[in-house]
Order: sequence, then C-alpha cells, then structure tokens
Amino acid sequence: MFYFYTMETHYNLNDIDFTQQFKQATLKPDLFTHEAHLRLAWVYIITYGIDIAIAHVCDQLINYVSHLDARDKYNKTVTVAAVKSVYHFMLKSSSDNFKDFIEEFPQLKTNFKGLLVQHYDIDVFKSEVAKSTFIEPNLLPFD
Repeated sequence: MFYFYTMETHYNLNDIDFTQQFKQATLKPDLFTHEAHLRLAWVYIITYGIDIAIAHVCDQLINYVSHLDARDKYNKTVTVAAVKSVYHFMLKSSSDNFKDFIEEFPQLKTNFKGLLVQHYDIDVFKSEVAKSTFIEPNLLPFD
C-alpha cells in the first residue's frame, strides 16, 4: 500500500519568510493551516524557548486573525495547548527540522483534538472562557 502525502504549501517558504509573513499578517490565509500553526510553534520554541514562544504565538495570532477580520476564531486555550503539545513532543524528538518532526509525531496533525481530550474534560474548542483565557488542563498537565 502506498501513502501519498500532500505537501503543505507553507513549506514553499523558509522558516524566516514564513514567520515574518505571519508576524506582519501578510501570510496568505490558505497557507495558515493547522500544520502551519504547529510549525510556527516549533520554530518559535527552537528560537525563543517555550515561554516566549507561547507569548509570540498568542500575540501574533491575535494580530493575524484581527487583520483578517476573524478575531472570533481565536482561542487562547487551544493556541497555548498547541504550543505546549508541540513542546511536549519536541522533548521526545530526534528531528532537527519541522518536516521530520511532524512525520515523527503525526498525531499532532491528524489527532490534535484527541490529544487535547487527554488534558481537558471540557470541549475547549467551544468554550467561551477558553477563547479569551488560557484554561489549565484539569486531567493531565502539559510538560
């Protein structure tokens, strides 16, 4: 059986161009997929460490979705949880680039909601509180 993986188009940009376009809110919206969100977290964790990565991703994502007039789509808990999930798997990873990392831990891309239900007993995707405030996990803490 052969598996064909479609290449995400955000890979057409190197990490510097990708993060700069995101920071400046000039990244085309169709390039900012769930995988691209994970990539942004990975690049920022590598560059700045986990705490600053969380702050940058949150601040820049608010700016990005506001620029697109889609502020209502921002969810702080899901955003922080995504960065912390990437960090958790980075601690176990032997990859030195994001493409290899996401292949090593595909569940970040293919079963992200399943990962979050291990940490939360509420639907953080639909919670109004979770959209504006980071809710600490009540089942299993992040690393």
